[in-house]
Amino acid sequence: MSALPVVALPAQWQPEADSLQGRVVLVTGAYGGLGSAVVRAVARAGATVVITGRRKRRLELLHDALRNEGLEPPIIHPLDMETATPDDYAALAEGLERDCGRLDGIVHAAASFAGLTPISMHKPNDWLRALHVNVSAAFALTQACMPLLLRAADSAVVFVLDDPELLARAHWGAYGVSKAALERFVAILHEETDDTPLRVHAVLPGPMRTPLRQKAYAGEDSKRWPEPMAAARAIVYLLGPAAAAARGSVLDLRKA
Repeated sequence: MSALPVVALPAQWQPEADSLQGRVVLVTGAYGGLGSAVVRAVARAGATVVITGRRKRRLELLHDALRNEGLEPPIIHPLDMETATPDDYAALAEGLERDCGRLDGIVHAAASFAGLTPISMHKPNDWLRALHVNVSAAFALTQACMPLLLRAADSAVVFVLDDPELLARAHWGAYGVSKAALERFVAILHEETDDTPLRVHAVLPGPMRTPLRQKAYAGEDSKRWPEPMAAARAIVYLLGPAAAAARGSVLDLRKA
């Protein structure tokens, strides 16, 4: 069970086309399985989307895909969360203020997972990369953007967790450790921002048809699991003011 309070998506909730109108939302890991679904869902809800990732060409392809789908193309800010320095995060925040004038939300969809590995065989570089990308980089980016987020009348930061009971088992290694640490970070950040306009949320998706899951379960039939768009729509809920009562909690979608 999660150490955070657990909430459910309101019954029959569906994102409206203008539910995030006028908002600016930053999505990390934007061209990943969940990240790209979040980008589309947030754009459909009317927000201006800023996308980050380390591969500029894949960001450009995502930009063009949204334009071809009739959605507002996202703003590209390339960022390698494995190698970025505090100056890089500060530059991103400055770029957001310059280009958009505001920031109303961050969705931390970036994740580093090298596969199921026993601790005795875990490559140290993979371990360090997972802890850094999944926890430390999320902290650094959030901290750099907090002045902009706190300036908004209502803002939200959404962190993506994973099944805590599953990740406590053998072979989940650095990914399992990092998601546990991320959950504690969510709790602490919420305690420090609960009386501010900045809402802190966590989301716990169920199994999804994503490259990350395929890496963990290479032999399973991925078609048995839903596409990540359902989880992405739930994240739209967390980004909007209707989720005020869910701040500091984990939105558990595993039985949704």
